[in-house]
Amino acid sequence: MSTGFLLVVSGPSGSGKGTVCKALLERNQDLIFSISATTRKPRPGEIDGVNYFFI
Repeated sequence: MSTGFLLVVSGPSGSGKGTVCKALLERNQDLIFSISATTRKPRPGEIDGVNYFFI
């Protein structure tokens, strides 16, 4: 197994984290966006395994 690289994008709400992540993913096909898990119910439009893993 090859060694991976972890990049954390952190900032307050509305700071542009999503915009930065989207731009990085569009520019580099080797990047993968990790999917978080949550125990809350899905919100309208959210898809299990895409937006979150709902457990």
